Amino acid sequence: ISNPLLPLAEGALVLTLLTHIFTGAKLTIENKSARAQKYAMPSNGEKAARFQSRFMIFHGSIILVFIVLHLITFKYGQHYVTNVRGVEMRDLHKLVLEVFQNPIYVGWYFVAMVSLGLHLSHGFFSSLASAGIYSPKISRAISVFGYIYAVGVSVGFISQPLYAYLSAH
Repeated sequence: ISNPLLPLAEGALVLTLLTHIFTGAKLTIENKSARAQKYAMPSNGEKAARFQSRFMIFHGSIILVFIVLHLITFKYGQHYVTNVRGVEMRDLHKLVLEVFQNPIYVGWYFVAMVSLGLHLSHGFFSSLASAGIYSPKISRAISVFGYIYAVGVSVGFISQPLYAYLSAH
């Protein structure tokens, strides 16, 4: 390991992920049990739940599967070695180029990153609302910024496999 703090950072990320999953599940259960009987008619218009919030469990599950497969592939997968200025290290560049030649893996990556974007767009808005940063005057701006943020992150992450795939074909 080139950086002794890396295992600590990885541990913190795992703990954060588990906390996120636990609190999300807890909140979902609390919300469902808050009302003994479903509404007769679903909400529509402004009061309707957004697509992202209604399907958080689905795109959250896709993201969890993605994280596991991503770790299997890139952290624990094929190990190529390169030498940079006399220092031997893992050649992740070669691994990335190799993995992203598979159109199925690139497609899966695309689906996972779209799911991440949906998750982030809802999470950004709802986390600010949960923190008490909400008012009708700024909710639209927060929502728009959340969408911009989510699209930026998703497109940024999608660009690497897309570039690797297209540059070789």
